[in-house]
Amino acid sequence: MARIEANGSNFNVTKNDAELLLDDKPFNYDIISLPNGDYHMTLDGKSYTISVQDKDTSSGNLSIRMNGRTVNTHLQNKLSNLLKSMGMESGKKKLKDLKAPMPGLVLSTLVEASQEVKEGDELLVLEAMKMENAIKSPQDGIIESIVVKAGEKVEKNQLLITFQ
Repeated sequence: MARIEANGSNFNVTKNDAELLLDDKPFNYDIISLPNGDYHMTLDGKSYTISVQDKDTSSGNLSIRMNGRTVNTHLQNKLSNLLKSMGMESGKKKLKDLKAPMPGLVLSTLVEASQEVKEGDELLVLEAMKMENAIKSPQDGIIESIVVKAGEKVEKNQLLITFQ
């Protein structure tokens, strides 16, 4: 389930293949991606053309144009809550410490101390539940130190990397 704020109104949203639940009220829907990158959606028989104007995944903010009208939304879901718990929210001061989002095994470190990184650069690979997870930089910055080594087991919220 997710919580969406759209132009001052709040909705709890749950989605499955057949229906969309808005505040526990079911709606039939269908959505397709158009060749130009926009979307066409039918919701309980009403037709909507949707284009994404601006998207910031780390903060959950999304600005869309729906049938010619701009709608600003803010999404709170599992991903946004995880990013918030890791101190990776947009608009916050620069992150000093990067912590493990889950327990796992460090497979490799991909950066070195004093290295400059850009937001989205892969910093290390963490194996958790038999899946390899690339841990990416939440910001532009310079690596101060890498606290873990390849082959080391880490716990959730354990310090991995510090930034200058």
